[in-house]
Amino acid sequence: MRRLWPSVVAFGVAVALSIWAYPRLPAQVATHWGIEGQADGWSSPLAAVLMVPLASVVVLAVMLAAPQIDPRRESWAVHGQTYWLVVNMVICFLLAVHLLVIGEGLGWGLPVARLVPMAVGALLVLIGNLMPRLHPNWFMGIRTPWTLSSDEIWRRTHRLGGILLVIAGFLTIVAGFVVGGIAIYFVLGAVAICLLVPVAYSWLLWRRMVSAPSGTAR
Repeated sequence: MRRLWPSVVAFGVAVALSIWAYPRLPAQVATHWGIEGQADGWSSPLAAVLMVPLASVVVLAVMLAAPQIDPRRESWAVHGQTYWLVVNMVICFLLAVHLLVIGEGLGWGLPVARLVPMAVGALLVLIGNLMPRLHPNWFMGIRTPWTLSSDEIWRRTHRLGGILLVIAGFLTIVAGFVVGGIAIYFVLGAVAICLLVPVAYSWLLWRRMVSAPSGTAR
């Protein structure tokens, strides 16, 4: 469990914050914000304090089970450290979101609509830098029929995907400074392109490989 100590600490902080904040929250707590940065969804105090701790439990349960049931379990011996690093980052990100939601409910005056995109962007940048370290598996990464059919296609696709995720992350961070208006639509489009391009790229690599005189994809 030492590999998950950041997640355990983050989960403990989230639970402690929930217990402390629950009796102090108003009858309705903003838990969703529209594209212009205005709150457009509210929850009860109980739902607000339980969302992130419960989500963290689900994420951890799924992530702990994944290596045990992956048909390509041999990859986990190689990229296990990277995998658990990503898990810890996701749980810490959830804690950051929890702090923002609770802080908004308690009237701390946090610019949630600006800080959330910045947190998402930072997470994308970090994951993008780790993408090339992932080896073929069925649970994390760009898992298309073509990347899973060839280790070489997997490697090249994740190198491109990592670069594009970093770009998308920086654009999302910038969006935190220019929330609202047409700028956010350009950012969302850029993120969508950065997610779709690696899928198309993996297919193109596969087509090139199977068309090569030397034979079929590995």
